[in-house]
Formats: sequence, structure tokens, C-alpha cells
Amino acid sequence: MGSPAVRNVRVRPELLYVASGWSTLVTDVRGRVGGTDPQGFFADNTRVLSRERITVDGRAPTVFSTADVGAHAQMSYAVLAEAEVLPSVAAYLVVERFVGAGLRTRLRVLSYAVAPLTVELGVEVDADFADTVEAESGRRRQEAPVARSWDGRELLLTYGRSGLDRAVAIGVHGATGVGYADSAFTVRLSVPARGEAYVDLLVEPVFDGVRRPAPPALFADPPAEPPRSCTSRPTNPANGGDNRKIAEAGAGAGAEAGDGAARARTELREELSLLRSTNAGVAAAWKTAVRDLAALPLGEPAGPTAPFAGLPAYQQIFGRDTLATSWQALLAGPTMLRDSLRLNAGYLGRRFDDWRDEEPGKPLHQARRGPVSVLGLDAFERYHGDYATGPDFLFSLGQYLAWTGDLGTVRELMPAARRIVAWLDRFGDLDGDGFLEYRCRSAAGVRNQGWKDSDTAVVDERGEVVENPIATSELQAYWYAALRHGALAFAATGERAYAVRLVRRAAALKRRFHRAFWLPGHGFYAMALGPDGRPVVSASSNDGHLLAAGIVPRRVARVVADRLLRPDMFSGFGVRTLSADHPAYNPFSYHRGSVWPVEAGTLALGLARYGCWPQLHAVTEGLFAAAGMFEGHRLPEVLSGLSRSETPYPGVYPDSCSPQAWSASTVVALVQALLALRPVGPLRTLLVDPHLPAWLPDLDIERVRIGGATFDLRVRRRRDGTASVRTRGDRVLVVRRPPRDARR
Repeated sequence: MGSPAVRNVRVRPELLYVASGWSTLVTDVRGRVGGTDPQGFFADNTRVLSRERITVDGRAPTVFSTADVGAHAQMSYAVLAEAEVLPSVAAYLVVERFVGAGLRTRLRVLSYAVAPLTVELGVEVDADFADTVEAESGRRRQEAPVARSWDGRELLLTYGRSGLDRAVAIGVHGATGVGYADSAFTVRLSVPARGEAYVDLLVEPVFDGVRRPAPPALFADPPAEPPRSCTSRPTNPANGGDNRKIAEAGAGAGAEAGDGAARARTELREELSLLRSTNAGVAAAWKTAVRDLAALPLGEPAGPTAPFAGLPAYQQIFGRDTLATSWQALLAGPTMLRDSLRLNAGYLGRRFDDWRDEEPGKPLHQARRGPVSVLGLDAFERYHGDYATGPDFLFSLGQYLAWTGDLGTVRELMPAARRIVAWLDRFGDLDGDGFLEYRCRSAAGVRNQGWKDSDTAVVDERGEVVENPIATSELQAYWYAALRHGALAFAATGERAYAVRLVRRAAALKRRFHRAFWLPGHGFYAMALGPDGRPVVSASSNDGHLLAAGIVPRRVARVVADRLLRPDMFSGFGVRTLSADHPAYNPFSYHRGSVWPVEAGTLALGLARYGCWPQLHAVTEGLFAAAGMFEGHRLPEVLSGLSRSETPYPGVYPDSCSPQAWSASTVVALVQALLALRPVGPLRTLLVDPHLPAWLPDLDIERVRIGGATFDLRVRRRRDGTASVRTRGDRVLVVRRPPRDARR
């Protein structure tokens, strides 16, 4: 694997972002919140700090260095006085930011002057309570007046929109004589000679009368402790009190979410596996991937380590994203999948609601807390317009059991599994043809409710959008995998006869699917069946999902793999979502020719399943080469589909997130695929069939967890292409065996 010609690319290079749970700080590259979209501090998808202008003695300091520190902190350095003058008058402003349920900004003056200094700090602030989707787009769908109230210690900004009880308390702490006028705080700070002094600016959201405290000034996550009790602080006048009646409410929902995210980060950092290799690019990609996975938990009580999708646009619950990320990352650790299953089990549909595309037992597509959603201007406060999450839940449940042998958790989740099967049986097959098809009922809903959920993702061979109802190919594959892996969970919890029925249903679906979707003259499967039941003859990346699920008959698997690696589909970095020869192809679209790293992980596992090793090596080399172009070897959400043979850097989809949870988990899945690693957790057994390419001669993975055992895995490539496998740590049985569908 050669070194890429392009290095250290940053996605959204004009921004920095720091996150914790449901809170995000978005700044410019100098660490400033300048009042322009999408900058600001956001809590629950709501911007509670839209502008922050810091001055020292009436002038903006010159920032010369800024960096994010871990997942939840940021530091900036600015010059206050000439550094090279003697006798020394040098002084610097250090801006330290800490994100939790609230935001703490520490303004610290470092003096190297021979005499004491007195400086006047000014901080001009504002809040507009914009939704994250509004900040991203620059277009407001809801806005109202913001009332300001200063009580001599703190400023309370209260949003005047009916139906929303949202405010933010902002105050300067750690100094006396704080003034406030014309939207700005002022404070005089005395700094001793060759010493330092600081004050803290606390931004604490007050949602539904509950105040969310700013975190402590710690660059490492604080220890997991019960929330502290706090003294009285201002309250939201809209709730009938004056400014001094709000408790900080450290035990409130916001504080719990903030503490939960910190605890989850700590838990994941301690769990996730480490990887070492003489291939520095692969090792760097893994290191960044597990660091990102440990930074992305929402901290939800039902599943603390379940990740949000990505920054800065998708800091919310996405059902299938949490499951797909956690499943792909199982080799790094199982806790995320346990918590993602629990989180999704708590969001199953309860009623019939067309606005939310909700039905009893139907899993969640997304849940967000921003004003646009809470006010009902969109349907996404709790939206169920997705058909992938249900099968993904059942499949992931079986996978979790296979990796961990944790029957207690599986039993806990079986009622949710039964509800999902009942929903799929009752509502999944709309026309009774034996396939899952979706129809969007909500006027504000998601048109396409399979893997590719953008409005123009499913197109026919003429380049025209396919109308609902649609039976996409990958949904049938997910359902096939759900029946087989769900059967494992049902059998393990005592329902063996029912499990046998599910396995038989899966076998029948596999036969039925191949007859209806296979296009022998093209060498690929139809992208979907349209509303008329006819195949949509468009070559797409969906076939990679089919290989991973195992729904492809062994006799045509190699044909499908070869088709995915042809030049119109494989860009050299990854497989395009749509063939470059298709009339609707656009390399910078969301789903019509772009390259999604998450699909490479899924495809890689499918190629390993069928023993397609040359194709697997091509896919993994392309993705690791792509990772090497980006800062920290971090794969973005979406690459463009431009060909590697035509450009050294393909660019990204314009609104890509980075970090993105399931792009991070892809790195883990690629390594698992190269090892053809399959766990049998209940028996503490590891099935492997390593096929390392020449550019990856060795892998050392520390803290692998299977069936309650924790061990290190060492793999070395021999000159003849075979590999040695050794373990160290808890005892496990290692069996060298090719995957069943790879055997000839």
C-alpha cells in the first residue's frame, strides 16, 4: 500500500468542534464564536450561545494557536503584549473551553512581565436559540424575541417562542466587580508579575426549568460521581419566578446526560481494543477510529455508550446508525452494541401516527431535540420512517450473543425483538409478495426508508426517481440476516421451535429473492422492485450489503464481487453508491455516485464471507489509502466518487461530517474482514482464516473480548501468504477454518 500524495486534509477546514453528549461547541479555527453560521454552543440541538466576542483593554487579542484537546475541550493562545521587548512586558491570553451539559470558558492571563499588570476583559455575548438544522443551512424556520435580564451577577437570556421553555444563564465567575452593559461583561483582572490570573465564563442552558451546569475545568473527563448540589441561581421568569429562584439542579436531566457522556467516554476508552502494526497508516487509522468512537456517546440513560452519528450535523439519536456502528466495531469492544440495542428497544413505536410514520413496534429512524422538531415544524422529534432499523436490531442481537454469550442482556431484549418481528410481519410486506417494501406516509417524512435515505437515492435505469412503495434489495438482505441471527437469540432463550421456523423462513426468502432480483445479463442484483413490482435495473453498492448478509448464492457470489470492482463501480478508494455509467450519476451527490466508507466495512465482511480475497484486498487498500489523505487518518462521512486514476484527491460530499461514527467503525470492520474472524462467544471459541495482503504483514490487537474472555491477538503474514495466529491472556480456543460460504 503506497503512501498517498495528499495528506492532512480537514473536512470543514474553517471550523473546529468539541462535543459531549447532546452538547457541541462549534468555533472558527481560532477558537472564536463570531456570530456566523454554524458557529455557536449548542445544547439539545439548540444554539444557546450564538456570539462571543472577547476583548482585552478594548481590543480583540491576536490568536496564534488553537487546538481541540480530546473530545470535550479546546485551547487557544493569544498575544497581549510584545514578546521581544526588554524589560519584559510579555503577556498572553489562554482561552480554555470545557463542554459538558453546559459550557465553561476559562480566560487565563499569563504574565511574563517584570511588573504587575491590570487588564480589562470584555466578553460580548448573544443567543438566538436557532436549531442546528437552521445553523447548518443558514435559513431560519422559527425565531422569536430574546429577553435579557441582568441581576448584578448573571445575565439570563430567555427565548420568547410559544411552546418552548428555553433560556440560558451566562455569568462571569471568579472575580469581583463584574459589570454588564450593552450586551457585554467587563471585569478588571490583576495579574502579579510573572504570574497568572483567570476568570470563568459559564454558559448554562435552562430548559423546562432545569439548569444544566457547566463542567469542571478538567482536560480529562472527571471521575464518575453523583452530581453535586449547587447554590441558588437565577430562574426563568417565564416559569413565574424571579432571577434568583432557579436551582442549578445538578441532578436534572441535562446534568445526568452530561455526566453520562463523560462516564461513557471513560468506559469506552478503557474497553476499546488497541492495534499495533508495522503499517503505520493502518495503525493510525485504528487509533483515530477508536478515539472517535470513545468520544461520540450521547450518554442516554437507556444506553450510555450508544453513539450519535457525527459532527457537527448529526448529534442526535439515529436508530440504524447506532446499530450499524456498534456492529461493525465489535472487534474493538461489545459495550456499544449492548447499549445501542437497549436504546433502540426503548424507542419502538407505540401508536399509529402518520406524521411520524409511526406504527406499533416500528423502530426509530431518528430523535432530535431542536426547536424545529419540538415545535412540530418537522417530524423528527421522534420519527419512525425507516425499515432498516428493525432487521438491524434482530441481526445485531444475534451478533451480540455470538460475541459475548451474554444471555442476561439478550433475555432482557427479547420482548423488543418479538415486537419488531410482529411489526415486520404485519406492516413490512405491504403487498403480500414476500418482500419488505416501504411507503412514506408523513407529509414531512423521509421518502426513502432503506439504507439510502435521500430523496433521489433510488433511481431507475433512465435516471428517474422511483416512487413509493419500494422494495430495495438491501432491505431483503437485512431481513434475511435478521431471521437467521434473530433465530440464534430465540433458540438461546428457549424458543427453539420458533427459531427453527425463522431459519426456514430465511431459506425461503433467499430462494425467492434470487429469483426476483437477480439480473443474469448484468451480473448484479436489481437495486429494488418498484411500485409495479418490476426490477430497477441500476448497478449500485447495494450488492455489497447482500454479500455481507449472505443472501447471495455461493455460485454467483464471485460474479457479484467482480462486478462491484469494475471501473464504473470501484473508484479506487471505494465502491460508488451508483455506477458512474448511470444517467443519474453525480460523484458529489449524497447517494448517486458518492463513496461511503461505512459501506466498505460492510462489503469487506461480505467479501471475506465468500472468500473473495483479491477483491477484499483491493477494497481495504483503497479505504486505508483514502484514510491516509485526511488529518489523523480520519475517514469522513462521504467521499466523492471521482476516480483515483484521474485525481489524487477525490474531495468529499460538501456537507460531510467528520468525525462520523460509522466511518470510524469501518476501520475495525476492515481488520476483522482481513482476519475472517468469527466468534462463538458462548464456547469461548474464535474461528479465523487470516488473509493479510503484502502491505499489511502483521497485526497485534490488544484487549479483544469474546465470551467474557479478554486476550491479545497476534497475526503474522508468512512469505507464502499464509498467516500465523497466537493469543495471549484469557484462554480461548482458536480454530483455523474458512467461512462456510468460502469453502469450495
